[in-house]
Amino acid sequence: MVPHFPLSRLALSSGLRAALPVLLGIVPFGVITGVAMVASGIPPLEAMAMSVIVFAGASMMACAQLLSQGTPVLLIVLATLFINLRFMMYSASLRLHLAHLPLGWRLLVAYLQADNVYGLTLARFSEQSLSLEEKLGYFLGGGVPIWLAWQAAVLAGVLIGTGVPASWHLEFAGPLAFIAMTIPLLRDRAMVAAALAAGLVVIATAALPLRLNVMLAAMVGIGAGLFFDRYKTR
Repeated sequence: MVPHFPLSRLALSSGLRAALPVLLGIVPFGVITGVAMVASGIPPLEAMAMSVIVFAGASMMACAQLLSQGTPVLLIVLATLFINLRFMMYSASLRLHLAHLPLGWRLLVAYLQADNVYGLTLARFSEQSLSLEEKLGYFLGGGVPIWLAWQAAVLAGVLIGTGVPASWHLEFAGPLAFIAMTIPLLRDRAMVAAALAAGLVVIATAALPLRLNVMLAAMVGIGAGLFFDRYKTR
């Protein structure tokens, strides 16, 4: 149970206003994710349970793709772990602002954490000097509507996917969504190097068993990105 903690209504409304433009990108991605999960063979109820429990679009999409290809469960777990490692960095930076919250609120913040929520909150926290109550209010003001929009969009995608004949082969929605997510992130040399290295490796090692090429490509991509990032720093 989340303990009582005073929230700033002004901060809540401010977070909500900041989140509204983000919803325009969340809704189509959520719909595509729902369609892709059903198209990959995940039953509708399990797909929605994954959406509520996991609440991480990139790893959900990767899981759907790997499941559709018969990848062993252990490799799926490792792949999603690699994808979600960024949340550890998000948590470390937000701890500087929210570490003194009661445990229940910190668990709720951890659950609602997402890429767009993190971007909104960290930008606001660095711009203004806010109290702990205002920081929590702003986070919830942005995080809760984003969570609701995501779940509604995934549900819509699941319903659409269940009504589409299997002969339409909507599995392509997964790779398309990943491409759409990746391109805006290619803003510097390190990111481009990581994407190119991972892409080349995953294609060159496609013959490896058990979809090991995905894990190998992830490690090579991370290594290439770190190398170019350190080179730029020097």
